[in-house]
Amino acid sequence: MVSGSLMRMMPPCWRPSVEGEDSSRGDDANGRVDGLLWYKDLGDHVTGEFSMAVIQANNLLEDHSQLESGPLSLYESGPHGTFVGIYDGHGGPATARFINEHLFGYIKSMLFFLHYAEFGNFELRTRISELYVPEVCAVVLSLTTSLQSSLEFQKSSHPYVFLSLFCSLKSFLGSYYGAEFTTENGGMSADVINKAFLATEEDFLALVRKQWLNDPHMASVGSCCLVGIVCSGMLYIANAGDSRVVLGRLDNTYKEVKAVPLSSEHNASVESVREELRSLHPNDPQIVVLKHTVWRVKGIIQISRSIGDAYLKSAEFNRDPLLPKFRVPEPFDKPILSAEPETLVQKLDPEDQFLVFASDGLWEHLSSQEAVDIVNTCPRNVRFLFVILFLSN
Repeated sequence: MVSGSLMRMMPPCWRPSVEGEDSSRGDDANGRVDGLLWYKDLGDHVTGEFSMAVIQANNLLEDHSQLESGPLSLYESGPHGTFVGIYDGHGGPATARFINEHLFGYIKSMLFFLHYAEFGNFELRTRISELYVPEVCAVVLSLTTSLQSSLEFQKSSHPYVFLSLFCSLKSFLGSYYGAEFTTENGGMSADVINKAFLATEEDFLALVRKQWLNDPHMASVGSCCLVGIVCSGMLYIANAGDSRVVLGRLDNTYKEVKAVPLSSEHNASVESVREELRSLHPNDPQIVVLKHTVWRVKGIIQISRSIGDAYLKSAEFNRDPLLPKFRVPEPFDKPILSAEPETLVQKLDPEDQFLVFASDGLWEHLSSQEAVDIVNTCPRNVRFLFVILFLSN
């Protein structure tokens, strides 16, 4: 169980909501605000209930969290489920905000493409009105394999130039995923989520490139990204950074709810992460450096995976006008940090009670088991720096 000292560490987090509170704090339909604490005690999602909270630790809130429940594709008959995102920003809020605005949309659009991979090109022409919409156009331009065709579409903005791009792209995705789309999950897979991460990364780096001269600081802004999706009885987890998701699972033998970590932290403080970095950069003896008793990648940053942090992804940003403190002295020809998430896919069992998603700010104070004990003890009142997803049995 959780010690009294931990309960006192952040007392506002354990104050239960009270009916009839001052209406200026907002009703619970949209969450409530109490100083630097924003919280929603309880809400419904497709497969159960959820609770979520954010405590602002800095003068500028750099983090975003997201919960979407309902259609997971742009087409109405597509798969339904629940999406959770924890975006722990650093250096500023720009990357976390960008992920919050784009990542889920990419997943929905990719499932949309996979749905239409079964249609012939002639049939697609008859469906141009449902395809030629802003969300789909944005993804086509981002993912198209033909830069020249993309430029032609940007110049003309003509529906049938767009359709040509769409047909080429859906053909590529259809052959890539093959029979994957025929599963009962409507095409949802670790590959879809992985490609959505990388598409978000590419688009953010393009934004940094576009604003480089006017706002070079954008190159030093990044975010960890933890995503969970519950769909058709399956759980999909993707993580880049040092956030964590923990499953609360009932142990029928001992009648206890045990913590089952479902992600690993990509932080240089972890020996296996340092070994991975050294194996990826065998010719760089300074790839991880112990600085002021803290292991850091290139002596600068603790995480080894992120979205953003363009100055550690491409040498084109490792120069003026970026501030010298962000520059790496040695030239590099491949990304130092990676945006590719570590993924996990597993079936949900009747013993699986709830999921806890949180950034490292929580896990610095609580172990996985302590967090699970808190939720299991007072699941309808607890509020913290996390999203709790209750699973229906």
